[in-house]
Amino acid sequence: MKHRRKSSGDIQRREFFRQSACAALGVTGLVNMLANLRLMGVAMAQNPGSEYKAIVCLFLNGGNDSTNMLVPKSGQLRIDYDLHRGILAVPASSLHEVFPDNETREFGLHPQCDELAALFNAGDLAFVNNVGTLSYPIETREEYLQGLVPVPPQLFSHSDQQVQWQSSVPDKPFTSGWGGRIADLLHATVNPGSGVSMSISLNGKNNFQVGLNPTSNQYILSPTGVTNLKGYGTDYLNALNPDDTYKDNDPGWRFRAFRETMRLVHTNLQEDEFSDTVTTALDTEGVVGAAVTAAAQIEANLGFTFDDIFTNNNANTDLGDQLKMVARLIAGRDPLGNSTQIYFVQVTGYDTHQQQLTAHDLLLDELNHGIKAFWDSLVTLGDQNRVLTFTASDFNRTLTPNGQDPDDGADHAWGGHQMVLGGMVKGKNFYGHYPDLVVGEGLDVDNERGRWIPTTAVDQYSAVLAKWIGVDSNSMEAIFPNLPRFDDPFTSSEANLNFIDFMV
Repeated sequence: MKHRRKSSGDIQRREFFRQSACAALGVTGLVNMLANLRLMGVAMAQNPGSEYKAIVCLFLNGGNDSTNMLVPKSGQLRIDYDLHRGILAVPASSLHEVFPDNETREFGLHPQCDELAALFNAGDLAFVNNVGTLSYPIETREEYLQGLVPVPPQLFSHSDQQVQWQSSVPDKPFTSGWGGRIADLLHATVNPGSGVSMSISLNGKNNFQVGLNPTSNQYILSPTGVTNLKGYGTDYLNALNPDDTYKDNDPGWRFRAFRETMRLVHTNLQEDEFSDTVTTALDTEGVVGAAVTAAAQIEANLGFTFDDIFTNNNANTDLGDQLKMVARLIAGRDPLGNSTQIYFVQVTGYDTHQQQLTAHDLLLDELNHGIKAFWDSLVTLGDQNRVLTFTASDFNRTLTPNGQDPDDGADHAWGGHQMVLGGMVKGKNFYGHYPDLVVGEGLDVDNERGRWIPTTAVDQYSAVLAKWIGVDSNSMEAIFPNLPRFDDPFTSSEANLNFIDFMV
C-alpha cells in the first residue's frame, strides 16, 4: 500500500508543538493564533490586492458516486469493477476516454461527462483520488476493524460527514470551516479596501465559510442577485433617488426611519448586533449590485453575455445559475474591493439510494455542462489562471449495489474522487491513489459492500488549495490543526498531491 503513516514518536512530537501553538484547538487559542498571524501578515504585506485570486468550492451534496464518474476501462480494475458493480456498472464502450500522463491503466469518464473529459485531456482539469475525512492515517483495514486508529465519528452519516468535510477537523466539535478560517487569517491583509465579505455563498449558509471572526462572516447571495427588503421597490427605487437621497413619499420616509433606527447604538448587545448586521447587509447590497452592473458593462465591452455562454453549454440549471453569478462577480469584481475571494456553490440530489443510473445521469449532465460553461466564462474574461474550482462531497457510494433491481442505487461509503479545475492545475493527471476495487480486503472496511479507506485526507487535499489562495507554511496548521498527522502534501512523494503549479 502506498499510503504511509508517521511513527507514533513523530506524531507525538508534532502533536506537542501543534497543541502548544493552537491551544489544543480551543476556540480562544485558535482565535488568538489567527489574530497574531493576521497581524504578522499585515506587517509583511506588500502591494496587497495587486493580483486577484478566487477559489470556488463546488459541493456535491448527498454523496457523489465518483466510482461511476471516473471508471476503469480495462485490466484487473475493470474485471473487479464489473464483478462487484453489477447492475450499476457503466459499459466500458460508453465511457469518454481520458489519457492521464501519470497513469498507465485505462480509465474513462461517465457518458454524460464529455466536456469534463475534454477539459481533462486539455490539461485544465485533474482528479484527486480516494479523498475522505480522517482523524489519523489508517494503513490497513485490520487497523480499522480492530479499532487501533481513531476514526471520524458518525462515518457514513450525511450531516456529520458534510460538517467534517467543511471543517477538516472531524475529531473536535464544530466551531468553524476551513474556508472561514482562511478568511479570518487573510481578509484584513489581502483585502484592505474591501466592501464585501471575503466569503460569498450562492447556496445559503454553509459550514465551510463559518469563521471565528465576525468580520469574515459569509455573505449569502441568490443566483439572481441581491435580495432587497420588501416594500421599497426593486433596488429601492420607490424610496431612493439616484443620488441615494430619500424620496418625499411614504416608502422614502419609512426607509429613512428604518435606516436611522438600525444605526442607533443599543444597550442590549443582541439588538446592537442585529442592527449592525442589517446595516452591513444593506451596505453590501449596493456594493454587490455595483459589481453586477460592472459585469454587464464588461459583457457589453467584450461583446458577449454570460447568459449566452451558459445557454450555449446547456447549463441553464440550478448549478449553472449559481456558477453564472460567480462568473459575474468575478467579472465585475472591482466594486467589491477584494483581491482574494472564496465562493461556495452547491447542488443537491447526490444521495442516490434508488434509481441511481437515471438520477446520476442527470446530475452528472448538470455538473458537466455547468463546469464547462463556467470555464468558458473564465477563459472569455482571461481569468482562468486566477480562479481555482474544486469539488467536495459527503462521501462516495458503495461499490456494490443495494439490490438487483435496475432501479436500485448504492449506499453510503467513504473515500471518493474529486476534481480540480484551473489554469494553475497540473491537469491531465491523477493525484492521490486510486484504490483496488476488491471487496472484503485491501482498503475495504466492509466484507461485502466496497467502502474504501481514504488514502488522502481532506486536510491534505484542502491544504494544497489553501496554499494557492495565500496561506503560507507558518499559518497552515492554524487552518488545518490535524495536518501534521499526515504525510506532508507539499513534500511527500507518497502523498502525490503536487497538483498545482504555484508559478502560474
